[in-house]
Amino acid sequence: VQLQASGGGLVQAGDSLRLSCAASGRTFATYVMGWYRQAPGKEREFVASIERSAYATQYSDSVKGRFTISRDNARKTVYLQMNNLKPEDTAVYYCAAATVYTVARGESAYDYWGQETQVTVSS
Repeated sequence: VQLQASGGGLVQAGDSLRLSCAASGRTFATYVMGWYRQAPGKEREFVASIERSAYATQYSDSVKGRFTISRDNARKTVYLQMNNLKPEDTAVYYCAAATVYTVARGESAYDYWGQETQVTVSS
């Protein structure tokens, strides 16, 4: 599967953005999907994950309550709705796909990675 993230941009603190990740191929619904991010000078970190039929989600503590991951299997797209953005959310964001059975936090679970989209939040 190939993944293409989009929707990043430059916003002010408190604003919202919605990232999208479009997948190619016919098996999107069989993948657990995740979002990760990497801030300058820092390691890539887990943001959110969603199970194949969307009945389960998982978030990092830093985004819980502000970000929402969702998916549309018919459109082969996963979304990350980001509300109340903070300057510390500034990073490049990646989507990823995993051939596992439930939500996953660890990078090693993910088999496919998309190109990043930049999110910059000014104070």
